[in-house]
Amino acid sequence: MSLTASRPPLEPVCLSQLLACGLQLKADELALVSTEGRWTWRDLDCASENYAANLLALGIKQGDRVASLMPNGGATMIHYLACLKSGIVATPLNYRYTAQEIDRALAVSGASALLVHAERDAEIADSKMVPILPIGVLSYGGKDDHRPSFETLLESPPPHGNLPTPAPDDPAFILFTSGSTGSAKAVTHTFATLGWIVASVGQSCGMTANDVVLLTSSLAHIGALMDTFMALAAGARVVNPRSFGGRELLYQVREHRPTVVAMLPAMAFGLTRDPDAKREDFASLRLFLVAGDKVPSELEREFSSLTGLSINEHYAMSETGVATIQPLGEPNKVGSVGRPAMTYRLSIRDESGNEVPAGTVGRLWIKSPCTTVGYWNDVDSTSAVFNDGWFDTDDVMKQDEYGYLWFCGRRKQIIIHDGSNVTPQEVEDALIAHPAVASAGVVGVPNLVHGENVYAFVTFKVGAVQCTPAEVIDFARLRVGYKAPEDVFVLDQMPLNPSGKVDRATLREMALARLAGEEPD
Repeated sequence: MSLTASRPPLEPVCLSQLLACGLQLKADELALVSTEGRWTWRDLDCASENYAANLLALGIKQGDRVASLMPNGGATMIHYLACLKSGIVATPLNYRYTAQEIDRALAVSGASALLVHAERDAEIADSKMVPILPIGVLSYGGKDDHRPSFETLLESPPPHGNLPTPAPDDPAFILFTSGSTGSAKAVTHTFATLGWIVASVGQSCGMTANDVVLLTSSLAHIGALMDTFMALAAGARVVNPRSFGGRELLYQVREHRPTVVAMLPAMAFGLTRDPDAKREDFASLRLFLVAGDKVPSELEREFSSLTGLSINEHYAMSETGVATIQPLGEPNKVGSVGRPAMTYRLSIRDESGNEVPAGTVGRLWIKSPCTTVGYWNDVDSTSAVFNDGWFDTDDVMKQDEYGYLWFCGRRKQIIIHDGSNVTPQEVEDALIAHPAVASAGVVGVPNLVHGENVYAFVTFKVGAVQCTPAEVIDFARLRVGYKAPEDVFVLDQMPLNPSGKVDRATLREMALARLAGEEPD
């Protein structure tokens, strides 16, 4: 049984004209607020137009990839808008990439140039790829007169002539995945696929020009990118702070009074558990979106108790955008990731590719004009995930009789213990419910008798009543029975991957090292 959204007709957003609505409705009102400054709609339009023309004057051509190693901020947004206006393929790199990761991304994308913040000059100096980039390095925030700078390109008079007009099938963005289940892949979105994503998520979130959207994740990934573009397309203001850790997030909520916020579960926990957070801090919110991993039931409970609001849990991927979401205006089905978003057809299938009935767990397949056209210059990886236009997410889901989807885990992370499937998220949910546990990560390790055993890592809340790992295991066993971990290791800090999710790959290495009698790094 396949599922399809039933909503009014929709057209893709024209990304090269992303600012059109704001320019028409309120050209001289604030469009973007960041740590670096504030821009009106007219400011953003003029700055991105100018910068785009000067990029082309450097010898960068329509269709060339320009990578960026930049933190969140106004400069990054202007760079993206300029790429969309000129047909240059924006290729964001995670700001925490090492020199080796930077080199791999540059090689995979075949980038012509790299825009980089001066803070990362040490990694650039260690790079093997940067010296052979055809155009070279564009600097930001530094004092290197030997390189073209973002600031100079922004302020210099542009050459005469019109910017090229991108075609719908032209590539617009290459987005590197977080690599949570393997090496990061270079997801390619065209102007059409990304335009469909922006239109679909904007409609699903009911975006209007009166909204204020607060970004809480890196602009190098699909989440913040979708949030930004859906806001700008609707004429809504975007608040784009550079950092959102610790007390910063609560400050941003109080200062800017956002109506829409989207974040990862770990960050949502941090905001919810801020000792200074009060219900009135969240009075402006109409939509609180959480995705990136399973939302623990304890987070749902704590957030609702604090704010009086519910979490809109949804399902998204770099390859597909937001495929499922809780429908606006309908009761929130807690624990579900919602129903299909506009333009998405979903199908849950068994290992043979046959659809399964409601209530049966299977792999989620997606067909939508939002879906990536493939992985950049990687025919084998692309063909492995597509079948007759359907994209195999490799994620495990089930649907109920009302058409709501329930995320059951990522197939590559599922632990097979005594022939039974154990999803890390289910065990983590049980562990986080313990009053002393702040965060949890669960992995499987090989075992000759059981196939795999369940191992858990936790951090404790500051000031929590002391407890032992054995007590935590007993607590989990009362909730998930045989799925409870064999052992629990206490960490000072939970490792996160570049996109801010629990880094289960690192945790598994740590578990294997401990089993081997080694002390992990």
